Amino acid sequence: MFVPSRIFFTKGVGRHKDYLASFELALRGAGIEMCNLVTVSSIFPPDCKRISKEEGLKYLKPGQVTFCVMARNQTNEPNRLIASSIGVAIPADKNLYGYLSEHHPYGETEKVCGEYAEDLAATMLATTLGIDFNPEVDWSERENIYKMSGKIVRSFNVTQSAEGHKNGLWTTVLASAILLP
Repeated sequence: MFVPSRIFFTKGVGRHKDYLASFELALRGAGIEMCNLVTVSSIFPPDCKRISKEEGLKYLKPGQVTFCVMARNQTNEPNRLIASSIGVAIPADKNLYGYLSEHHPYGETEKVCGEYAEDLAATMLATTLGIDFNPEVDWSERENIYKMSGKIVRSFNVTQSAEGHKNGLWTTVLASAILLP
């Protein structure tokens, strides 16, 4: 059984005339191009330690099968705004699991995209923990309720946005959570 004990977050942008090469360049920008990435669903493991990207990259070896949660978006439409975000919500109790969420919209700024992803992760965790809240109120109000409950210690997002290349090259944005032993 593999339960990750460390996690790091990364993001990147790539531009190229070919769709796949654009994705490869975004992976390079994120520093994870040498791995065989396996995407998994969105659980922040219990008692998992967040480490920096720089520290996390030291654990990766070329060809390594690496588990990740990834949000990815691509366009070849000139000037089209794209974004990708990983939202994170971590419970106060380290023995419980948290949530990661992926969001990859068109036309949303980095701030709007990131807040949406963070809200999504925090809301999923809040419902799991039984926190009473009104889903109709805006994110900033719910965020205060979540954190005041004492059950959610932290939420944040890692977001990458870009505008489509003016000459129609493929533009890829990605955000990823890399799960390590």
